[in-house]
Amino acid sequence: MGLLRPERKEAVFDAVLAALHAHPFKIHRPDQQRVPFVFASPHSGRLYPSSFVAGSALDPVSLRRSEDAYADALFAGATALGAPLIAARFPRAFLDANRSPSELDASMFDGPLSVRADAPNPRVQAGLGVIPRIVRDGQEIYRARLDPREAEQRLSLLHRPYHAALARLVEDTRRQFGIAIVIDCHSMPSAAAIPDVVLGDRYGSSAAPMLAEHCEAALARAGFGTARNTPYAGGYTTHLYGRRDDFIHALQIEINRTLYLDEERIEPRADFDAVRGRLTQALASLVAIDVDALGRARPAAVAAE
Repeated sequence: MGLLRPERKEAVFDAVLAALHAHPFKIHRPDQQRVPFVFASPHSGRLYPSSFVAGSALDPVSLRRSEDAYADALFAGATALGAPLIAARFPRAFLDANRSPSELDASMFDGPLSVRADAPNPRVQAGLGVIPRIVRDGQEIYRARLDPREAEQRLSLLHRPYHAALARLVEDTRRQFGIAIVIDCHSMPSAAAIPDVVLGDRYGSSAAPMLAEHCEAALARAGFGTARNTPYAGGYTTHLYGRRDDFIHALQIEINRTLYLDEERIEPRADFDAVRGRLTQALASLVAIDVDALGRARPAAVAAE
């Protein structure tokens, strides 16, 4: 990949990184959870460690190209509807919470890794593993190879806590309602061939078709055009949490950024609030789904687990 082998330097205190280690995510909770939904935003983090920026070959705006910028704010209406929303605070270019922790590119590091790295899959080979090598437009992130300790630190202090917290939210929801529905919240780069919203249910394996159909109808009533599983069928989150036999469904929602974001400046457009209002309207219809039709665990069986 053409990166230099760096000289090891003494670590310099990085206040932003320390803040991320202390609080890698934020959970927005309703006063009382009233619906069996959990919303997750793994790619909207926008706190960039100074050490990361200094070691990058890219300017700060280019680094932000990988963000699902303001997706957490776009889906913020979920809490008013009675559902929790968890949002990663770390940026996607630094660590991708929607990738398996073993999706590592060993060639990015200047020594052997102490953590598991699976054989590279197409995502990792393309530079989009759990520690990305490139931003979404293909530019290389780093000036030099990384210290192998970076992999363990980012995974143990950011990736694992985020998913541990999300897993607790999901299990608490299932215990309370007998069912849990994870909505994985994303945005996607604008393109002429991409509709307003793409729903991903891993071709029906992570969520009942009824859920995706209900969501499509709710979005259509709010004026959004939709597609399903093309070009985004769902990632690590939908794969990990979508266990229909255990009464857990996972559905990915991708919003076209051109609807709400100035993609060059990475700033909300003037009509951001209007788009958020329409999306919240659709979410209100979504969470009103007849969950009994999806099936629920018997309370006694759930409590005994």
